[in-house]
Amino acid sequence: MRFLVRDRILGIGDDYWIEDEHGTKVFLVDGKAMRLRDTFELKDAQGRVLIDIHQKMFSLRDTMVIERDGQALAKIRRKRLSLLRNHYRVSLVDGTELDVSGKILDREFAVEYDGELLAVISRRWLSVVDTYGVDVVRDDADPALLIAVAVCVIHLAEKERDEA
Repeated sequence: MRFLVRDRILGIGDDYWIEDEHGTKVFLVDGKAMRLRDTFELKDAQGRVLIDIHQKMFSLRDTMVIERDGQALAKIRRKRLSLLRNHYRVSLVDGTELDVSGKILDREFAVEYDGELLAVISRRWLSVVDTYGVDVVRDDADPALLIAVAVCVIHLAEKERDEA
């Protein structure tokens, strides 16, 4: 399954649609402005909230939390020792971890579980400016979760770049 994501231009508070490979609007990323912490909602095409994404308030490193139906699903934070490439760890509540690595700001990275590829995020396939693709490789993977992970790591990388 391949999804097309239009890059946010102005940051938090912007809403943007994620389309499938046929141009059908599938998910809406609803950025919530005027909050103490960075907050997003991933909604389906009918407007139902599928996933809540927010910044963890009190942590030593920037951390994003993903919730579904009010229950924590995952925490995302940058790995401590990642010199050459951007590496993020996604800790799921069931104890499993996903690894996100690549050139996050260039929108060229992968999401893996235990060395197995789950999704590839890339601009290479697309000719549309300010758009990147999320290609969910495994049929049993949760597309909403993988899109939420991509939104989080891009947000964290951009925030880190802006603070540098």
